[in-house]
Amino acid sequence: MRGSVWGSVRVTAVRGPAVALLAAAALTLTAGCSGGSGDTGASGGSGASRAATAPTGSASPSPSPSPSPLPPAEGSAKVVSTLTTGLASPWGLAVLPGGDLLVSSRDEGTVTRVDAKTGRKTLLGSVPGVSPAGEGGLLGLAVSATYGADHQVYAYFTTESDNRIARMVYDERRPAGEQLGAPDTILRGIPKGAIHNGGRIAFGPDRMLYAGTGETGDDGLAQDEDSLAGKILRMTPDGEPVHGNPEADSVVYSPGHRNVQGLAWDGEKRLWASEFGQDTWDELNLIEPGGNYGWPEVEGIAPKGAGGDFIDPVAQWKTADASPSGIAYAKGSIWMAGLRGERLWRIPLTGSAKEPLAKPRAFLEGTYGRLRTVVAAGGDKLWVVTGNTDGRGDPKPGDDRILLVEVS
Repeated sequence: MRGSVWGSVRVTAVRGPAVALLAAAALTLTAGCSGGSGDTGASGGSGASRAATAPTGSASPSPSPSPSPLPPAEGSAKVVSTLTTGLASPWGLAVLPGGDLLVSSRDEGTVTRVDAKTGRKTLLGSVPGVSPAGEGGLLGLAVSATYGADHQVYAYFTTESDNRIARMVYDERRPAGEQLGAPDTILRGIPKGAIHNGGRIAFGPDRMLYAGTGETGDDGLAQDEDSLAGKILRMTPDGEPVHGNPEADSVVYSPGHRNVQGLAWDGEKRLWASEFGQDTWDELNLIEPGGNYGWPEVEGIAPKGAGGDFIDPVAQWKTADASPSGIAYAKGSIWMAGLRGERLWRIPLTGSAKEPLAKPRAFLEGTYGRLRTVVAAGGDKLWVVTGNTDGRGDPKPGDDRILLVEVS
């Protein structure tokens, strides 16, 4: 297996019930350096590398999907409507089976339901134990893969001692503001920091739960086999290690990440992740189980002769142009939200190949400010959440908002 298999992180659930790698010059769309802290745009994530074998989002064998049609080389993205406004520090976004949205407030620790047709907001409740500070707080949300049967909503959040993942029953029969049940913590002990807490969670095509974590500003944790920091994790809905993980008794799926805040699967069921760089390169990575993505040994595509058995990013950006958070897959492309870059990046894919079909292209540049989260809305539509009230943006009247974007 390429890279290290980080199996020493033994975690027990708390409770159970580039054109082959695009040349750096081709992807340097504007020059820019950044400081190297959190998700300012200097923040981030970068794990670099040497080479990769065909990655997959699931280690379990499955029939080969039909090849996805190639997207147009240029593409397009235009805002169709603004669904809702006035959100405070929105971070996570999850789609309910009927199409309505759940959005988390990082700093307030609350979850709000947004009607997908009218934009009407209903407060569901607060998540007990959230301790917002710096880049921590109530972060990613995910709806159970079996929501119709269990009505479970999953949340990744920061407490006074750690980052953790818990699930809550959403009971629509209860009064507004009291509709979330008590958190059932399925995984605790993810290191926390003032910066680089990761926070994105999502259920994959295999119905397992994935989480992106950060290295908290202590970059050595990304390569520490005894730490959950700076990793992508894969677990059962109960928080247990999954059969097919690199190590049978570990939830660690891949190490060597700086700050992962975007997870998405393409039409071939391959897992992609966005990652904040430090001073030079932000990354889009194709995730291989057990593969090592290089941080802090390498940032961006490794120079020739650098050594180390690391996996290079498929695409990279100057930190001023991206500082990526959420990503989504739609119409044959990965769509990546940029915070410091204040734009929506499109990376067109070529079926099962690793290199993009064409050079990444930016849309909505500077129009709506910082973009935090992007989620597929079905067909040629995306939900895009702005992030201007997170303490680093320049809020305008109406911020923050959820946009409906049509793409090709």
